Amino acid sequence: MNLISDILYWISTGLLVPVIVLLIFFFIRALILIGTFFGQYMQNKKSSSRLYSAIESNAPSSTAEFAQLLPVKPDSLLSAYAHKMLDSQNDCARIDLLISEYEIAADKNIATSKVLTKMGPILGLMGTLIPMGPALVGLATGDIASMAYNMQVAFATTVVGLVVSAIGFLTQMVKERWAVRDITMLEFLANMIRNKEGGKR
Repeated sequence: MNLISDILYWISTGLLVPVIVLLIFFFIRALILIGTFFGQYMQNKKSSSRLYSAIESNAPSSTAEFAQLLPVKPDSLLSAYAHKMLDSQNDCARIDLLISEYEIAADKNIATSKVLTKMGPILGLMGTLIPMGPALVGLATGDIASMAYNMQVAFATTVVGLVVSAIGFLTQMVKERWAVRDITMLEFLANMIRNKEGGKR
């Protein structure tokens, strides 16, 4: 029994360095995500939000009017797929495929935030529990310095993991809201194209 316990202890303590390395990696990735998210926010505010506001205030009654609201050169994922849909007006199956492709692209854009949201607490908890074993050993043997060091590592990993998770969670919520709004707009365009095709028949 002691051998099994020792093996588990060695495995857990051996995981401390990989956990800390992964936490540092995800923390750097979270900082990069903040920069890219700010760029996407400015781009979204410049293009997608204006387009949505224009449609909401003065809903176009035809695809030609919708096309006039789009920028000539696609400057966002939404405008790029809207242009593709307008170019495929005679192919309803292609339009459905484009909407599905947009959903995949939007999910890919949210993927990093989802990973950070889930991996931050997992690695933070692992980084908290692993040093607790050596800390208790240090307490039992009277090695206060060792116990203090391990407790410091435990608290630091918890904080870093929570910061990573918070960044991922906040960016995920905003990106999901953008994706839902954009999909609604693309479905509005798809229905407009279908009604146009139905009117021709």
